[in-house]
Parts: sequence; structure tokens; C-alpha cells
Amino acid sequence: MSSELLRLREVMDRLRSPGGCPWDAEQDHLSLLKYLLEESYEFIEAVEENDRTAMQEELGDLLLQVYFHSRMAEEDLDAPFNIEDVAKGVADKLIRRHPHVFGGTKVGSSAEVLENWESQKAAEKGRSSVIDGVPLAQPSLSLATKIIYRINKLDTQLTISKPISISDEITQDQFGELLLGLIAQAVEKGIDPEAALRVAAKSLVERIKTHEAR
Repeated sequence: MSSELLRLREVMDRLRSPGGCPWDAEQDHLSLLKYLLEESYEFIEAVEENDRTAMQEELGDLLLQVYFHSRMAEEDLDAPFNIEDVAKGVADKLIRRHPHVFGGTKVGSSAEVLENWESQKAAEKGRSSVIDGVPLAQPSLSLATKIIYRINKLDTQLTISKPISISDEITQDQFGELLLGLIAQAVEKGIDPEAALRVAAKSLVERIKTHEAR
């Protein structure tokens, strides 16, 4: 039985090999990063619009990026790996991080699953800090969200100032409008919301480092 995944690997190998495509041959991991980011945003847009045809196409484009990077990695002289190594690594990780499915661990909720996942990740990677493994170059909103999530899930005794109090009954749409209003006011006052939040997030990172060093 033929596999389209194997066929994709063969196509990618031909494109990258001598006699293949000159453009593909010139690429490296850094040059392809912009395409990975672009394809990710295009898939997000397809999901938000519930466009099933576009979702399938954009997933294919994301899969291409995985295969492209994996094919280039085969050429590395010091630490080569291929798509099979990538697939094995993630499959092993899924089994290891889901002991409630593949082992004898019992869980009572999805929240407990997430807590176990974070704890196992920290143990596997030898992480001792809340911010270990958090990509600091990501957009400031996702960066701040990830850091705060880590603080809450890992029971870090660190308080964050909340100058604006919101009701427990507030909906996601209402909060979105509130956030949009804050951004509008920042723009009116000549403040870059992205830069402002990044400064605040970096300040929080420094507070975490100081707190953990005690």
C-alpha cells in the first residue's frame, strides 16, 4: 500500500538533490522561517473562517515546511536527522506525556492533564525556572499569556498587579471589546501597544528571575 507521506518525502528529496530545483537547493532553515510563520497565520485564518478546503490546503503547506526542514537537516554533517526521526520523537513524546492513556496514571479532568504535561516537561528538560523554554521573541500578547499561565500552573508565589478589575461573568467577546478599547486609547495617546506590553512582559521576566533567585 502506497503512502502519500512517503511520496511527499520522495518529492522533497528530488527537489533538494542535485539536478532538482535551484531555489529549493539555495534555502536554509533561516530563509524558510518567514514561510513557516506565514503558513501558520494562513491556517489560523482558514480555521476562523471555517473554510474546510483552505484548512486542508494550509495544513499541506505547513506539512511541506516540516518535510523541507527535515530534508535539509539530513545534510547536516554534525547532527543530521530526518523526517522519521522527527516523527519518532513526537510519537514517543505523546506516549510519554499521556500516561493516563498509555500507562496506569489516573486523571480527573483535562486541567489535571495539562498540569501533568507541564510537570513532565519540566522534569524531562531539567527546567528549574518558570520561564525556561518560553520563546521570548514571540508576540508580546502570547508571551505575556504564556508566562502568566506558567506562573499559575506551577504555583509560583508571585503576584501581578491588576489595576482594572473584571467581573467573573465577563464573556470572551466582552473582554475582547475591553481590550480593543484599551488599545484604541493607547493608539490615541501615541503609545505602541505591542511595545508597551513587551516592556511589561520583560519586566515580569526579570521579577520572576529575582523571585526564583531568593
